[in-house]
Amino acid sequence: MGFLSGLMGNASEVDVGQLNEDLGPILATNEGVELGFKLIRDMIIFTNKRMILIDKQGMTGKRVEYHSIPYPAITHFKVETSGHFDLDSELKIYITGADEPISRELRAGDDIVAIQKTLANCIFN
Repeated sequence: MGFLSGLMGNASEVDVGQLNEDLGPILATNEGVELGFKLIRDMIIFTNKRMILIDKQGMTGKRVEYHSIPYPAITHFKVETSGHFDLDSELKIYITGADEPISRELRAGDDIVAIQKTLANCIFN
């Protein structure tokens, strides 16, 4: 089901140990990955200091954009869950100084709840 969920767009949880190893070169001193979700090729990473949005671009995915957002910069976020006929859910993250929110489309599933809970824990703790 994990592979099928990935193809359908559901965010699947990624091994934290592997993420710490892969992202080690870009993590700050005393920073560690707490949780990560993969959405086909893109990822949402939660560390103890920031959220990192990883966007693999192009056909080969060799070009990668890393968008780091410190938790204090997040003013609020919004999750719109799917309905009966709409399979897509949406996560919007509002950042200080930005006119438009960062928006990510997700498919319906329990992982949306996990992303929302993790984001709330990181922002409010």
